[in-house]
Amino acid sequence: MSTLPDILASQTDLEAQAAEALPHSFSHCTYPLGELRQSVYLCLTCAEPRGICSACSIACHGDHEQLELFPKRDFQCDCPTHALAHPCTLHTIAEAPNVGNSYGQNFRGLFCRCSRKYEAEKERETMIQCLACEDWFHESCLNLRERPDSREPSPVQIEEPTEDEAATEDDDASSSGLPPPLIRDDDYDAFVCGSCVTRVPVLRRYAGTPGVRIVVRDSDTAIWRVEGAPESESEPVEVGDEANVATGSKRTRAEDGADESDAKRARVSPSLITDPKATPTSPCLAPPPNPLATDIMTRHANGDPSRGAGDIFLADGWRERWCRCSSCAPSFDFRSYLLSTPEETYTPPPDPDAGLSLEALGMRALMGLPRAQAIDSLRAFNEMRDGLMDYLRPFAAEGRVVGEEDVRAFFEEKERQRGGR
Repeated sequence: MSTLPDILASQTDLEAQAAEALPHSFSHCTYPLGELRQSVYLCLTCAEPRGICSACSIACHGDHEQLELFPKRDFQCDCPTHALAHPCTLHTIAEAPNVGNSYGQNFRGLFCRCSRKYEAEKERETMIQCLACEDWFHESCLNLRERPDSREPSPVQIEEPTEDEAATEDDDASSSGLPPPLIRDDDYDAFVCGSCVTRVPVLRRYAGTPGVRIVVRDSDTAIWRVEGAPESESEPVEVGDEANVATGSKRTRAEDGADESDAKRARVSPSLITDPKATPTSPCLAPPPNPLATDIMTRHANGDPSRGAGDIFLADGWRERWCRCSSCAPSFDFRSYLLSTPEETYTPPPDPDAGLSLEALGMRALMGLPRAQAIDSLRAFNEMRDGLMDYLRPFAAEGRVVGEEDVRAFFEEKERQRGGR
């Protein structure tokens, strides 16, 4: 049984959680800002392969089922356009459909090269975002581990680990109940999928060289291993071998607002290219191509991923190591994300009302009403308060518990009285 103080404390806690989850103002659609890197949402209720901004996801589609796609670069909100039948309440002028946006499979609710839907209640794997196309990939589809079974509907209760065990598990495992992947998230700074690598000559050139890891195998039946890692890290590791491996806490691509540390995100290095020798007039400073990686890329381009998918994992400081000679420099044209950091992602302005209680918000709204309307509102509130006190007094005198049906009965009676006037 909940007491009144318990209910008030719960209300305060819910208000604090709401302020933390939604600290920004959602009163302006980003459409007038044009194309920019911003968080994008897919409205499953509207069932159109279009994206909406954070503000429209709350103000216009708040009662719809949505899927967070996370940041997309060069994207303009589709909510005010004719592409969506649901009208935009923030940008009321109907606009022509956006022609500059790119709509990959994420806008159909599909992810990874396996084109599977993301089901948070079943997914056990970490998903990793490609720096280039910004799609999300399962670790198993990157040959970093064997594909695990789906999560059980009801989690199994396990004994709580000690602090030392928990620390070890956090270091070694990337997902709940799973062994660590072949390349752990602390071992690289950014990831580019094989399809994107094949389109960028400089990425193909660097694949498999030191600091640009690539997952390969020497035959169709061999175990997967890493090329491009330091000598001490290049020994083959059996993907899916669970012997002597600690498991740990889940880190999945969350769509419910979980902390971003719970999922692998596309990270960026804090450095810039500052090497004065790396100019178009300099000789090529790129390392010699890795023959095995070159073979993998050729096979992948011909539709044979059996020896590797061509994905690369870039170590910290990768932006500093690019060659920018006349042969390599064209690869960076229209791909500023390979050179400049950090990429700026639009953040809505802070909400001045975030953190205010419902009572404070109600008083602010009341103060904004015309005087006569404010007086009528106060009178109606006082009448409701006095009526509720009279209704609850017998419960207090008799020690009876007030149930939901009792509260509903009180307000239904008030509605009948109002309708009879």
